[in-house]
Amino acid sequence: MTIQENISLKQYNTFGIDAKARYFCEITSLAELREALELEGYPEKFILSGGSNMLITKDISALVLYIHIKGIFVEKEDENHVVLKVMAGENWHEMVLWTLDHNYGGLENLSLIPGFTGTAPIQNIGAYGVELKDCFVSCQAMDVDTLELKTFSKEDCQFGYRDSFFKNEGKGKYIITSVNFRLTKKDHQLNTSYGAIETEMEQQQVLNPTIKDVSNAVVAIRKSKLPDPKELGNSGSFFKNPVLTKNEFELFIKHNPEAHYYKVSDQEYKVPAGWLIEQSGFKGKRFGDAGVHKNQALVLVNYGNASGKEIIELAQTIQKKVWDKFQIEIIPEVNIIK
Repeated sequence: MTIQENISLKQYNTFGIDAKARYFCEITSLAELREALELEGYPEKFILSGGSNMLITKDISALVLYIHIKGIFVEKEDENHVVLKVMAGENWHEMVLWTLDHNYGGLENLSLIPGFTGTAPIQNIGAYGVELKDCFVSCQAMDVDTLELKTFSKEDCQFGYRDSFFKNEGKGKYIITSVNFRLTKKDHQLNTSYGAIETEMEQQQVLNPTIKDVSNAVVAIRKSKLPDPKELGNSGSFFKNPVLTKNEFELFIKHNPEAHYYKVSDQEYKVPAGWLIEQSGFKGKRFGDAGVHKNQALVLVNYGNASGKEIIELAQTIQKKVWDKFQIEIIPEVNIIK
């Protein structure tokens, strides 16, 4: 385990923010993680994973621990299902492709989501009608104080919409080291009704779709809408889609009958934040090197040299305009490091 000094984090966050870490250490095993957490002389530690759901707004004076523990293991299986243990440092999309190569179904709708597997439960990542919790069994996390590993069940994780125990009571107290998923080996239940998946498969002339076909459709859709972080810095969806009560929604739709929405339940309706931002005039707009993507207004981008401060100022401007126009609060999905 080597500790480096004054390391640029530009390549370690998908926004491409050129902030510096005063101290930096790559962690490739549980033993190294324990050793790093026990280090004296570095009272403050900062946990960094895939850097895909964060916006760094300043240099980090702490010891940055880059969690890069890798491995995919079959924990148990029967005729119909398999339980996989995936280590925290596995790239999410590469892991999904691995499951598809083995004909394991359940994660195909979550293809091409950036980041590492260890941070996926924190956000309860989701896309195209599927959330991580749908295949989640448990995860292991290290207590940063006792250095003991604890297993968290699905109930323990308190999953919500882009939310979990690890974003609330557990924030800063645990480091997720591995995640267990229960996937199907046959009779896969395809989820193709959300978004443009069926339309995309029709264009690809897919008549009897497989889980790989669903993944291919999702990848094609995401590539058409979302910029590649390697080419244009971004963190995917910057804001959560606001959920309105029935009364709030009825008032909103009365004044905005053309609005897009999804019915969550009889009492809740989800309005796409991207639609609200686009209607507020921000789609495709650029403010210096910070901007809003031309194809998806939900995505804020770094055209090259934007600072985290410039990105967050743009986000705040958008929030105010959306509130003034619709009286709807849109909340960042991205973890903002201040």
